[in-house]
Amino acid sequence: MRVTRTLRATVGAALTGALLITASGTASADQTRKDLWPLEAFGAEQLWQDATGKGVKVAVIDGGFRKTHQDLKGQFLPGPDYGAATQAEGAKHVKPGEDVRDHGTGMAAIIAGHGHGPGGSKGVKGLAPEAKILPVPEYHNGAQGTRWAADHGADVINMSYGGGRLGDDCESVHYALSKGVVVVASVGNEGSTARQYPSGCPGVIGVGAVDQYGKASDANNYNSDLDLLAPGMEIPAATGKSDSSYQTRDGSSGATAYVSAAAALLKEKYPSLTPGQIANRLVKTAGLPSDQKGLKLPDAHYGHGYIQPGPALRKNIPAGSKEGPLPMPKGKASAQLDAGAQDADPPMGGKEMMNKALVYGGIGIGVLVVVGAVVGIVLMSRRRKSAGGQTWS
Repeated sequence: MRVTRTLRATVGAALTGALLITASGTASADQTRKDLWPLEAFGAEQLWQDATGKGVKVAVIDGGFRKTHQDLKGQFLPGPDYGAATQAEGAKHVKPGEDVRDHGTGMAAIIAGHGHGPGGSKGVKGLAPEAKILPVPEYHNGAQGTRWAADHGADVINMSYGGGRLGDDCESVHYALSKGVVVVASVGNEGSTARQYPSGCPGVIGVGAVDQYGKASDANNYNSDLDLLAPGMEIPAATGKSDSSYQTRDGSSGATAYVSAAAALLKEKYPSLTPGQIANRLVKTAGLPSDQKGLKLPDAHYGHGYIQPGPALRKNIPAGSKEGPLPMPKGKASAQLDAGAQDADPPMGGKEMMNKALVYGGIGIGVLVVVGAVVGIVLMSRRRKSAGGQTWS
């Protein structure tokens, strides 16, 4: 059931409890800002008294970026120059009428948008509005971009995409984690148990979407890679045909950006925490809707619950182990993954390795090669899927 604007305050309270601020009713706020329900749900004005993301660099690995959008001017740091080929490759995979820069621009604004107009009261404002964006235009193989970001000062890496495992995905994630970078990725939006990468890599915080009522989206892929939920339904996005365009979008891509932004706030306030310890704060303070209380966590559809940045920033939580509560890579990441099936996963249990699937006789080597090629093509075509409907794509 669609949530009406009159219920937004109640819905926000369900997400953040007593930390929700009351609606201010600012007359200068435009419709986009009014519809940006996650900020109200998170009690953003109160959060920003503790942290705004200042001094934190968030790398967004995506297809491209509209750096001149009115809600993002001045928020981008210099990124890598991979040449025009990257943009051209990305353009092949967007829907007719869409811009290859839309998706990355939308993610950047959710993280670090500053809005526009009087006091930045209009348009999209990010959850970490004083963070800076490292724009990494890497369309298919994000491994190169992941390593570049880790080497150029990223504190958080946002990967609002998913698909089949490609070569160095998990090794590059392991590299970033070893340099203290929090890595966040979408679990995908096919509504299936399909494992996607990079969210399937050990050490990545896998994210799905939740609506205004705290209900997990039916489109989320559900398996043990789902660690946390965040707002991802009916989200106003800084996307469209111009620097002043907006669209309403759904999907785990936007949810991933909100988790990255929450991580940026935590990085500002607790700069010495490891990626695992940042994840620990998010997990220990995650919430569940009232009708899901008592779930055995992590749950395939809810993970550890939806993020609550206020408690994550303010609660007295012991740092805990450097690894944190989520599975982290041990030794060589690819070897850890290769110990089990790469694209299948049990419905619950937390990224644990599965036993090797047995390959039975009677299948010729030639057939295996053909099947492998077909599977590879399919996985590549799925590489950038991160939502459905009027969605992040």
